[in-house]
Amino acid sequence: MREASRHGTRGDEGTARLARALLSLKGPGGTAIVPANMPLPSRRTILAPVPDRDFDPTELAIPWHVLSKAGHSVVFASESGQGAPRADPITLGGPIPKGLRVSPEALERYRELERDAAFQKPLRWEDIEPDGYDALLLPGGHAPGMRPYLESPLLQARLAAFWATGRPVGAICHGVLALARTKGPDGRSVLYERRTTALTKFMEFGAYALTFPRVGRHYRTYDAYLEDEVRSLLGHPSQFERGPLVLSGRPRPEAGFVVEDGHYLSARFPGDAWVFAQRFLAKVEVLPARSMAAST
Repeated sequence: MREASRHGTRGDEGTARLARALLSLKGPGGTAIVPANMPLPSRRTILAPVPDRDFDPTELAIPWHVLSKAGHSVVFASESGQGAPRADPITLGGPIPKGLRVSPEALERYRELERDAAFQKPLRWEDIEPDGYDALLLPGGHAPGMRPYLESPLLQARLAAFWATGRPVGAICHGVLALARTKGPDGRSVLYERRTTALTKFMEFGAYALTFPRVGRHYRTYDAYLEDEVRSLLGHPSQFERGPLVLSGRPRPEAGFVVEDGHYLSARFPGDAWVFAQRFLAKVEVLPARSMAAST
């Protein structure tokens, strides 16, 4: 077995080993000391698929930071599963306006993420077992290396299987597009009946116009705007919510816009990352506790 896949069939092999050990304890007459229906501690395991390169550092690092500080485990999965995935270098420090580059605080969180053991040894997309996780986190990004993440039928099959569990799903920016392209059993997008937000046309065009002279089409992942494609995959275009007009992509804990619809949470861009992370954490922490028996 590949070392990178040591996360157990329920997403946390260490917890599963503990549960098995406790369940094996017997008292006088062979009576179980620990009831099989005893709830596990509230630590949750969140799956975060990413491309091998070019994801947005803020949209992954801020939610990872918030979830990790709350005591939860984030498991990463990339297309190759070979080493730590790499964020978009232009966003990290390229020749673009300051407001579009990663903020100092988000950069600090990203450098911490780079040192995380789970991030350094991601699973492969093909090794994802959707039933092994409590929640799904889909970060975004717009650079060319995002395309495999947005187009992979293999990854979309894993996302569809997780969506069917009804557990929390959080998507931000182009992460929403990865989910919108994922089809359910009826052949329609899993977001067909959901309200959502994502990177708006105004934001995408604005970033492109400000950066084209230096980095070309770096901020245009496709010819079609993300907002237009997502709207086309919804039951009605009005289900897409743009949120308030903002001009800065720098995340602030007191600012941000998200849309919540059932177990699904969405946000638009790095400027929403802190609010998105806090709301996603809240959804994760209200999950019912899993029993000892279910974890083995």
